[in-house]
Amino acid sequence: MTQKFDLAASLARAVDGRGGAWSFIRNFAASWVRGLEGGDGWAEADLLAAEQRLGVRLPTALREAYLLFGRRQDLTSNHDTLLDPAELYVDDAGEALVFRHENQGAASWGVLLDDLQDDDPAVVMRLDLADKSAERWEPWLERLSLCFVEIVLSESVQAQADEEPCDLLDADDDTIGLLEENTVRLPFPAYPPGEENGSRWLLGQDVLLREDAGVTVLARGRTPADLDRVRDLIPGDWLNDPR
Repeated sequence: MTQKFDLAASLARAVDGRGGAWSFIRNFAASWVRGLEGGDGWAEADLLAAEQRLGVRLPTALREAYLLFGRRQDLTSNHDTLLDPAELYVDDAGEALVFRHENQGAASWGVLLDDLQDDDPAVVMRLDLADKSAERWEPWLERLSLCFVEIVLSESVQAQADEEPCDLLDADDDTIGLLEENTVRLPFPAYPPGEENGSRWLLGQDVLLREDAGVTVLARGRTPADLDRVRDLIPGDWLNDPR
C-alpha cells in the first residue's frame, strides 16, 4: 500500500533545496496530474546545443528541470510558456538568460548572466512596458528550483477547465474570509519580494488554491467533486460554475 502524498510536508522540503523541489514535482505530478515518465524531459543533446548556441553554461537547476519534465506542457505551459531549449535566449540588454514568457507577452522570467555560474540561482522577472526605458529585471524567487515548483503549481491551477477540475473566482473581502476559514496556508514564501500583496498558496480538502493580492482565487481539485466542495464552501461568481 502506497503512502498518501502529503502536499504540505513535501512542499516544505521543496522550499529547503532543489533535491526536495524535484521530489515534490515528481510526487505532485503523480498524485494530482499524471506521473512523470521517460521522455517527459529534453535530451542532454538538446541542452548542449542550447549552450553552444548561446555561448553560456546553463545552471545545474535549469538543466535538471529540463531533463526531468521540460517537455511536459501540462506541468509547464498551460497558461504561461516555458521555452524549449532551442528558444532560450539572452535579452537585448545582455543582462539575463530568458526561459519563460507570460502568455500574452506581458512579462518574462530569467536568470541574470552574472548568476549563471550558481547551481541554483535566483530568478528575476521583467514586465513588458510601453516605456521600454522603465523596464527592469526585478527579483522573483530566490532559487531557480523553487521557481519551477511555482511554475508547476501555477500551471496546474490554470489548466483547461474542460479537461481538468480547475476554476477561477474574483475575490472580495467575504471571499478572503471564507478562504482563510476553510483552507490552510502552504509553506511557500511570499512572492514577488517587496510586494505588499503578492501571491500565496493554500490547501483545502484535496483542493489547491492560489490567491493573488486579494483579487483572484485560482483553484484545482484532485477530482471534480473536490472542486465542487470548495465552490460550495466559498460561493461566488466562479468562472465555470457560479454559486
